[in-house]
Amino acid sequence: MIISLINQVKLIIFGVLSGIITGILFDVYRLIRGFENPNKILTVIQDLLFWTLTSIVVFIFLMYTNDGYINFYVYVCLIIGAYLYLKLLSRVFIKVQYKLLKFHGKSFRVVWNLVLYPADLLLYKLRIKKNK
Repeated sequence: MIISLINQVKLIIFGVLSGIITGILFDVYRLIRGFENPNKILTVIQDLLFWTLTSIVVFIFLMYTNDGYINFYVYVCLIIGAYLYLKLLSRVFIKVQYKLLKFHGKSFRVVWNLVLYPADLLLYKLRIKKNK
């Protein structure tokens, strides 16, 4: 099957973008899983779920961008895109994700405490009346 030059360039670009998407999903997965060594069985299950989700996302992306045309070059471009992302952008992306997660965690705790403060105050007053 002969593919026009424009379609070949699209295949290369979308293959590299698929690799970058895979790298981003991998960084999100690393942040969710943590950097410790959890149970080996749990790690295997998480890895299988991650790669299943990643392959579905990449397949859907390739279906929409190049009608699901997959050949050797798409795999090579996917690997190149993932490699470039992991070498050039991964550290920055993980730092930003970690800072956002930390900020949102603090914000959530502050809002949670503000919402629950009236209920805690009411329960405190009820306990004081009950003890008297």
